[in-house]
Amino acid sequence: MSATTPRTPAPGTPTAPAAPAASRTVTGFLSARPVWLVGVLATLAGAVVTEAFALAARAAGVPMEAASPGATEAADIPVGGFFGGVVFWSVAGIVLAVVLARWARRPARTFTVTTVALTALSLAGPAVAPHTAVSTQVVLAVSHLVAAAVIIPLLARRLPGTRR
Repeated sequence: MSATTPRTPAPGTPTAPAAPAASRTVTGFLSARPVWLVGVLATLAGAVVTEAFALAARAAGVPMEAASPGATEAADIPVGGFFGGVVFWSVAGIVLAVVLARWARRPARTFTVTTVALTALSLAGPAVAPHTAVSTQVVLAVSHLVAAAVIIPLLARRLPGTRR
């Protein structure tokens, strides 16, 4: 027998069960948790990834100064500002998920459609930010997409497809 030929166990020899797939383990972990807790965990993951993206943009030389509508000049976006923004706005998403899980006929679909539409609307903010460099506007818009790409699927996966 060569070194590359797999060995087959002798008849009657017990074999170890196959390990579960990683995605099954994560899905199992999430499905056993309350919606609000999955929302908190998804929010923390999304906030960390978004802040890392912002730090990479900052390291690449993108100026992190933006102005709100009506402001006369741009203000510095502090380190941790993206993390805080994701956490702040995700609270509404967690509440939405909990409400939809309780009362919507198709919670997962309703949550996904609603949050994707809200994410698309959120892109208007960076687009119209006055006194803000275009590179910063792009980073702000992409950060919205990064946070949504992490949080929405995790939370939607936890919601039931249909209400019982």
